[in-house]
Amino acid sequence: MSTIAESLNEVVQYRDLLYMLTWRDIKARYKQSVMGFFWAVLMPMVIVGSGLLVRIAFSVGSKHHVNLAEFSGIALKSLPWAFFVGALKFGTNSMVNSPNLVTKIYFPREVFPLASVLASLFDTAIASSVIILMLIVGRVGISIQLLWVPLILGLIVLFTMGLTILLSCANLFFRDVKYLVDVGLTFGIFFTPVFYDARMLGKWEPLLLLNPLSSLLEALNTTVVLHHAPSLLWLGYAVCWVFLGLIGSWIVFDRAEARFAEII
Repeated sequence: MSTIAESLNEVVQYRDLLYMLTWRDIKARYKQSVMGFFWAVLMPMVIVGSGLLVRIAFSVGSKHHVNLAEFSGIALKSLPWAFFVGALKFGTNSMVNSPNLVTKIYFPREVFPLASVLASLFDTAIASSVIILMLIVGRVGISIQLLWVPLILGLIVLFTMGLTILLSCANLFFRDVKYLVDVGLTFGIFFTPVFYDARMLGKWEPLLLLNPLSSLLEALNTTVVLHHAPSLLWLGYAVCWVFLGLIGSWIVFDRAEARFAEII
């Protein structure tokens, strides 16, 4: 734990570099882009549109009409999923794409995947305005349960950070990791309750919620759209995975860091 504390302290000391790398990643995404910041909105909108098509297809078979709450749930969960996908895709390649910095200058290498996560957060902040508008159109009100939202969103960010740190390290040693990540994210949406609610699976719901991200997305939908308190059992389960995963990823990254220069 002391090693992690020292690494965190180093990251804080190099926060200006973290800021510069984050801003570099943001500018690289929008440089010479015709649509500009609209790209940040496009990904969640595509997910929402795809989700609606899937739900409409389900409704045709089951003769159950898609209601506003279901539409709002898809819109809400599309935002953190788009953040998760963007952070992992950019973060996995973050160190491989900066070989000169990795090999020639000393600083905590964790800033590379962390910068990718923060840059994706910037995109998410832009897209959130559209999603909030969609929730208003969907007539989602407010309740005391919204106090859970900062905690749930914070856990999603920390979970994404831990996984991005681990995958960026693994991709440095095994370059086909980035392809596995692409495949996993392509099909992962079907095993994560973005297009649908976990309760639709009936007795198989607990199996789906073993994915910590699934538990967090369901908790977000429960608090914002349904105005109920989240399941403390599954939220606690997700908390354990988030912090154990983040600590484990950081330890693996620190122990492998000494070989980064010779491997890259």
